[in-house]
Amino acid sequence: MVKGRTGQRVRLYVRGTVLGYKRSKSNQYETTSLVQIEGVNTKEDVAWYCGKRMAYIYKAKTKSSGTHYRCIWGKVTRPHGNSGVVRAKFRSNLPPESMGRKVRVFMYPSSI
Repeated sequence: MVKGRTGQRVRLYVRGTVLGYKRSKSNQYETTSLVQIEGVNTKEDVAWYCGKRMAYIYKAKTKSSGTHYRCIWGKVTRPHGNSGVVRAKFRSNLPPESMGRKVRVFMYPSSI
């Protein structure tokens, strides 16, 4: 906590879970990841999140830029199905170890 600041910390993102890659019966498309955003349960809810940035943050063994943490940035592109799952494209494809892990879905850029 910063000295002199009181109260709860404000979280500027919504948590999401990586479900896997977009796929069909026999093919999988690693360029597109499927993410379930917390509290988003319908296709209509997804509309607000389209275009929003998301970050997959992970810990590496070696330090880079003075920290062990690294980040892969991506963005919400469109809904996937009717249950609030979104498709997302990341700058580099998410590694398979990311499946089941958390991503941060930020509230920007705002389209309004």
